[in-house]
Amino acid sequence: MVDWDLAGRTARRLISAGPETTREEAAAVVQELHEAAAVAVAHVEALTGMRPAPGGPQPEIAVVDRPGWIDANTSGMSALLTPLVDALTAKQSSPPGPLATAIGSRATGVQAGGLLAFLSSRVLGQYEIFGTGGRLLLVAPNIVATERKLGVDPSDFRLWVCLHEVTHQLQFTAVPWLRGYLEGEVARFVEATDLSPDALRQGLQDVVKSLADAVRGGEDGSSEGLMALIRNPAQREVLDGVTAVMSLVEGHAEYVMDGVGPEVVPSVRTLRKRFAQRRKGIGPVDRVLRRLLGLEQKMKQYADGHEFVAGVVERVGMEGFNRVWESPETLPRIEELTDPQRWVDRVHGRPAIQA
Repeated sequence: MVDWDLAGRTARRLISAGPETTREEAAAVVQELHEAAAVAVAHVEALTGMRPAPGGPQPEIAVVDRPGWIDANTSGMSALLTPLVDALTAKQSSPPGPLATAIGSRATGVQAGGLLAFLSSRVLGQYEIFGTGGRLLLVAPNIVATERKLGVDPSDFRLWVCLHEVTHQLQFTAVPWLRGYLEGEVARFVEATDLSPDALRQGLQDVVKSLADAVRGGEDGSSEGLMALIRNPAQREVLDGVTAVMSLVEGHAEYVMDGVGPEVVPSVRTLRKRFAQRRKGIGPVDRVLRRLLGLEQKMKQYADGHEFVAGVVERVGMEGFNRVWESPETLPRIEELTDPQRWVDRVHGRPAIQA
């Protein structure tokens, strides 16, 4: 259903040029990002109290350009989604013929390529778990472009970004079952998928309404974009669980990148203030794409997840918070994200420690 080779070629044709740098400047950025990532590891481990599981694979750190990020994500998305798409196709009562499949896969490949091109100029870093089994990507041109636009100290900003991404790396290396759990939840989501025309029609109406509101400049941060196509209650249950987990991992990384303090990143408060403004789409095209991709919901994940982590740590300390990684049963539920006391009561079975 998706021609991933075509998606990659399309994205490479559509990507915008990165910031202008000399060869020497680019080499210096690559070197500093590698060094910053190595420095970040010690700070993240000290703050979180987490360590990689013994005997696990050593994570790779790759500093890439925009085409490199596209190649990595094309491979990763294909590895994750192709088996799931095959499962969806097998569930259809009348699977499409070879010609329809070929045409459809090329059309969706072009569409996927356009989305990858859009994202390739915005993503600063990513811990890639599905394509390679564990690799930290730092997108050098986007980091340079952002630090210049924000007018912040480059060294501080590069370390700050690395703190966030290294936290994700530690989450998956210290909690080996997390990757398999997410893959299993995605498979459950596919199993519950309703492909009926009525369900798709209603969902598309909601998406169109949301995009029209975005064009007019509406600020409905609750819009789910393409996720509005999901109507099946069983799907919603799985989606709520995955949303809670992703909110946890994003909020945990946000908590860490701010928690190191000015003794590690001197301009951390300035970085936080200016970076918060960056996350708001400014133009109509940007607003529409963010709405379509559900990126506004992702911003809400950062906020809810950070509130949850901070609230739990305040009540039971970092060691008490780390019980969240014990098993799928101790992960937060969607309703607990904005009420950390409920998680404390459920997992610790006692009232929170009062300050």
